[in-house]
Amino acid sequence: MEEKTNLIKDLSIEEREEIFVDIARTLEDTAREALVEGNRQFAAVSTNMAEAIRVNADELARDDPENAERVLQEATAVILQFEAVHPYRMVSMAVH
Repeated sequence: MEEKTNLIKDLSIEEREEIFVDIARTLEDTAREALVEGNRQFAAVSTNMAEAIRVNADELARDDPENAERVLQEATAVILQFEAVHPYRMVSMAVH
C-alpha cells in the first residue's frame, strides 16, 4: 500500500478514485475482523474512516493530490496498526 501513496500524484483521477475505493474496502474488512475479535472501538474508527473515504472518493481523487496522499497515509497507518496487533489474520474455511 505504501507504493500507492508514493505514486498518487502520477495517477489519473480514475486510478486515484479506484485506490480510494480499494482502501475503503480494506478498512471495512479490517473493521469486521476487529469486531469479531471484540475490539468495538477500533472497528468503529475503521468503519467511519472507510465510509468517509468512500463517500468522498471522487473529491479526494480530483482535488489536491497532497491531501489525497495524506488521507491514504492515515488509512494505511490504521490498517498497519491492526495488522501489527493481529499478525495472524483469520482465515475462513466456510463453504458457501
